[in-house]
Amino acid sequence: MTPTRIVAGLFLLLALYCGIDPLKHSAISDFPDFEAYKVDMPSWSEVPADEDPDNLLQKSEIKFLNQVQGPESMAFDPKGRGPYTGVADGRILFWNGDSWTDFAYTSSYRTELCDPKPSPLSYLKNEHICGRPLGLRFDKRTGDLYIADAYFGLMKVGPGGGLAISLATEAEGVPLGFTNDLDIDDEGNIYFTDSSTKYQRRNFLQLIFSAENSGRVLKYNPNTEETTVLVRNLQFPNGVSLSKDGSFFVFAEGAPGRLHKYWLKGEKAGTSEVMSILPGFPDNIRTNDKGEFWVAIHCRRTMYSHLCGLYPKIRKFLLKLPIKAKIQYLLHIGGRQHAVVAKYNPEGKLLQILEDRQGKVVKAVSEVEEKDGKLWMGSVLMPFVVVYQL
Repeated sequence: MTPTRIVAGLFLLLALYCGIDPLKHSAISDFPDFEAYKVDMPSWSEVPADEDPDNLLQKSEIKFLNQVQGPESMAFDPKGRGPYTGVADGRILFWNGDSWTDFAYTSSYRTELCDPKPSPLSYLKNEHICGRPLGLRFDKRTGDLYIADAYFGLMKVGPGGGLAISLATEAEGVPLGFTNDLDIDDEGNIYFTDSSTKYQRRNFLQLIFSAENSGRVLKYNPNTEETTVLVRNLQFPNGVSLSKDGSFFVFAEGAPGRLHKYWLKGEKAGTSEVMSILPGFPDNIRTNDKGEFWVAIHCRRTMYSHLCGLYPKIRKFLLKLPIKAKIQYLLHIGGRQHAVVAKYNPEGKLLQILEDRQGKVVKAVSEVEEKDGKLWMGSVLMPFVVVYQL
């Protein structure tokens, strides 16, 4: 038998194995209806190559190690107290200056299933029971805290905390599948993202691998209690943040790695446009006092992830190999976790970039909140908060 035939035979066996996945070792073995979609993204030449040559995020301070598991959002109340943060067991915690105290819950179910566990990912199995608060925002007028819970939708709790009440669980008859982030305008309207109607947060890796486009940006009107869809057919929409003057809000679309601007006022009201192409995969967005936008970026885009995004059939074939989801994820992000945070002006110009390319200190980041000359950073993947002095 010739070497060519041997190689062809091996390739045929590999293709057969991937087609039937007999040992169920692939990243998508538990998802028989999984489909991979082409990512609507820019050319490789348009992906920003700007770097932080000094890896300045490595100068960050790690705080509250193992006191908070998976702190996604960093919020300060109208009196400047905090931070408040939602953690992996479904609680929202408040830092009172001396210690963390329980402030609120999104699920009334609080049993041993929601007890402390060794890492943020240990809670994934029961998140749909215990709740998973992600984006947090205070209404500066009332002191109410609004919550985007991945499973229970848009919620609210009063200044005294306690069990949050539900505001929205569906839009246009379609249930919210993965409520992610939110912001509030001066009239009390809530703008928020639903990252997927097909995958819940506990299957976020499969959502990343799929790049399906059921994601939505929505508006909740507190006066009518109606929820409407503003933008649809998005590939993993995530963070959202209003401009300082309230004329537009910015939202992140994860799979293509870009920021969109949605106009609320003026001639363009009701329309959206691409604001910036990002160097990687974004999470939450927060506006500082100057009206600039801080974007948390989980990691830079690699050539491997770029090509996989362009060729979904190849991506699906690779995902059927006997390689666990965690390893597939590491392949997509370049082999190791490495956080990036970037600041943009209202026109979409990159103003500053900070990173830890080796992942020595800040391996991942979900949100960046600027307060009193410091950046407060949380991550759903880390058991601590990071603070960087500007």
